[in-house]
Amino acid sequence: MVKRWRTLVLGAAGCVLAVAAVMVASQAGAGRHPLSGREYARPMGVAGAPWLERAEREVEEQPARALAIMKVMPGATVADIGAGSGYFTERLSQLVGPTGKVFATDIQQGMLDLLQQRLVRQGIGNVTLILGAPADPRLAAASIDLALMVDVYHELSAPQTVLAHIRAALKPGGRLVLLEYKGEDPSIPIMPLHKMTVAQAKLEVESEGFVLTTAESSLPRQHVLIFTKP
Repeated sequence: MVKRWRTLVLGAAGCVLAVAAVMVASQAGAGRHPLSGREYARPMGVAGAPWLERAEREVEEQPARALAIMKVMPGATVADIGAGSGYFTERLSQLVGPTGKVFATDIQQGMLDLLQQRLVRQGIGNVTLILGAPADPRLAAASIDLALMVDVYHELSAPQTVLAHIRAALKPGGRLVLLEYKGEDPSIPIMPLHKMTVAQAKLEVESEGFVLTTAESSLPRQHVLIFTKP
């Protein structure tokens, strides 16, 4: 009986250790940037979509102010990369107007399904949905004036490759805008892996052929970093 109990205990312990090992593996970083050494965060799943739509976001992130800093022009063609449920996509569609266009790209079909429901609900007709890949937003060459990533860049598992695709998709003089939680401020209640400093972003993005032209940090929690394609 004692031997059988010991076997059961050891078996259960083995299962616990195995589960723990799987959990540790799943939580392990998705890699590190070769220049900055920054550890990549993992993307938010579709189950996290309600967090993207939380009412507090208006106060915490001030999206209208962020978009004003970007100066999105009527008639522009913009890409919302990592669009999620469309929180910024809808706002971009209003800014570019009926003569403009928004490409909303995401690597999760579930997010695009939520976004499609939003477009139908709001009667929005100037947005095209694109199912991207982790290393490729699948945008046509020289097709966009501006690319926007809101709390997305730090989650890219192949940032250098994605930036090369974005650079190719931008027209000459086009802009790439990153909104990222301020890595310099430990008081902002976001996990460190989901924050970035201006220095990190500048090092990583400028090394891929962009120039940092605006670093605006007046928002409560985020940097607005505007890079230009020469």
